[in-house]
Amino acid sequence: MHRTRVKICGITRPEDGAAAARAGADAIGVILWRGTPRCVSIPQAQVIAAALPPMVAVVALFVDPSRSEVEDAIAALPLGALQFHGAEDPAFCTAFGRPYLKAIAVREGVDLLEYASRHRAAAGLIFDSYRAGDLPGGTGHAFDWSRLDAVTRGRAARPIILSGGLDPDNVGTAIRTVRPWAVDVSSGVEERGPDGKPRRGIKDASRIAAFIEGVRSADRVA
Repeated sequence: MHRTRVKICGITRPEDGAAAARAGADAIGVILWRGTPRCVSIPQAQVIAAALPPMVAVVALFVDPSRSEVEDAIAALPLGALQFHGAEDPAFCTAFGRPYLKAIAVREGVDLLEYASRHRAAAGLIFDSYRAGDLPGGTGHAFDWSRLDAVTRGRAARPIILSGGLDPDNVGTAIRTVRPWAVDVSSGVEERGPDGKPRRGIKDASRIAAFIEGVRSADRVA
């Protein structure tokens, strides 16, 4: 039976990272890009990482960073991988000698296979939603998963990580449809405010547990 890996991204509090680990997450993501409410400083990320048990990977997310920003994070944090969510080219992504994940925005006019082929050195390819004027990730909106048919048939030469608008209610269908190597969630496991919208950066332990149970249920019937 294939076991779909799970990454809970946009962790801003140590208790949320610990909740993800208890529920069975394989990795947590800390965002070191200042353009989002989910951003944390390196000292905050160190506290989050210190609260995790062994065998839970820490992934640092960047959007078009400088080389020094990445090097500072590598020096300070026990990172399992780097995640690049901007327009970084393959030469930049491979320059640090660390496994990296490359996010690809699923948008009109982008040849997903061609883009994926440029990042053959990536440890995994994250296919995420795109909404003009919104954040480069964590928007809470799903894309048409059939857009990945050509990619999944060819497996894009790298493990496929599905992201964008996943939540406890749809992750099972997403896994059965796309059959990704992993899923990556942020807004779908966040607390809801009085307006029903996610509180960006504040996770809900019960939603995390329900999300991961949805993943495991899909794996059992896949």
